[in-house]
Amino acid sequence: MGVTNRVAHFRDQYWERGEPGRETPPALVAGLYKLWLVGLLLKLIGSSWDVAWHFKWLRDELAPPHMINTVGTVIVVGLTLFHTYTGYGADKTALRLMQWGTGVFLVALPIDLINHRINGLDITSWSGSHALLYLGTAIMMAGAIRGWIRLFPAGGRWRVLGLTGLWLLFLENMWFPNQHQEYGVLEIASWDRGDPYAEPSLLQFAADQIGRPVDRESIVQFSLPIPDWVYPVWGLVAAALVLVIARRTIGVPWAATAVAGGYVAYRLLIWPLLGVADFPLSTVPVFLLLIGLAVDAAHLGRLPGPLAAVLGSAAVTGLGYGGIWALQAVDAAPPILYPSAAVTFVVLTALWLVADRVEVGQTPGRPLVVA
Repeated sequence: MGVTNRVAHFRDQYWERGEPGRETPPALVAGLYKLWLVGLLLKLIGSSWDVAWHFKWLRDELAPPHMINTVGTVIVVGLTLFHTYTGYGADKTALRLMQWGTGVFLVALPIDLINHRINGLDITSWSGSHALLYLGTAIMMAGAIRGWIRLFPAGGRWRVLGLTGLWLLFLENMWFPNQHQEYGVLEIASWDRGDPYAEPSLLQFAADQIGRPVDRESIVQFSLPIPDWVYPVWGLVAAALVLVIARRTIGVPWAATAVAGGYVAYRLLIWPLLGVADFPLSTVPVFLLLIGLAVDAAHLGRLPGPLAAVLGSAAVTGLGYGGIWALQAVDAAPPILYPSAAVTFVVLTALWLVADRVEVGQTPGRPLVVA
């Protein structure tokens, strides 16, 4: 059967109006959510390349990383439209998350383009328009995760492996803005050794934005424009909270370590690929593996929930700040404000306790389901 005939057969069989939550054949559920993985994986590859691109080149529109990201976005938007029209493969809550996330993302795209037109190249991950892109992606992925948990056929390896992959992608989306500092610290190092990663036109553009000549101060402002407390507070709180919920929804031992380790492995894999292609390099947050271990360890005992949250948050904070310090000592890592550890601990503990209260549906031997 040719591609055209397969598409026609699929249309005739499934393209009909329906309400969300309708009974869906298991094979169709599996196929739809594997396509979600493909679309989100393409967005991951495109965004990873995009960060390195923006630390090297001034030209932006129609850049290859954007094209890869766009293909992934088209797949995700197409899936959301299919779920919406047919009602197959998503309950009402999962569908609303997919719709709202896709909507926020699509609204953020023209806002980001307008921002670029008005202000020139946006050379920080920490901008309002970029935050909307991250938010939209997070919401749509939450819908995909919920749909996978609720509907993906039981049995076989795909249920656990695919859910682990979705949480890895979710973790990457939450960590993504921190990559500005991870690339920035090595951008400064490249300037100091007299061989800057960025092309001259990008360095000149960055210097012009702050009204300075191209010098070390302008490079620092371009590379590390964010206060030093942001990297550890945002990164550790967001990563640990994602890993806590991932550990509970995946429902297998050491799931948080697997998610964190998978993300670190991905970053270590693309590092030499970018280097061979003559793109800027970044530091890699290998300490996230320790965060995954800390989260899993907090779920091993029979401690009361509040005590587990406090001890787990303390372990994440200590291992996270210690891991960043160790990276700074042996290789390179973004500068951080160490007194911010108190804020990290308090905020993470509070959010961990909130996560404990909003989860429902626990069944012995089954993953938890997020309400």
